[in-house]
Amino acid sequence: MTWARHASPAAPDSGPIAEARARMAEGEAIANHRAARTVADHALDVQDCRELLDMLGLTTKGATGAL
Repeated sequence: MTWARHASPAAPDSGPIAEARARMAEGEAIANHRAARTVADHALDVQDCRELLDMLGLTTKGATGAL
């Protein structure tokens, strides 16, 4: 006797798990932005800031205005 799996895949962008992932991503984006601002505030110059951000794996993608 064989068993057929008829479970329909859940839409990846719906439900409480998707909402939790979205909140987590938003929180991470806020934390990364704050970290990038802190680095920028303590950097000696633009080149120093870029190097520090690169070393820490932080980006300024989506940032508005100067860090």
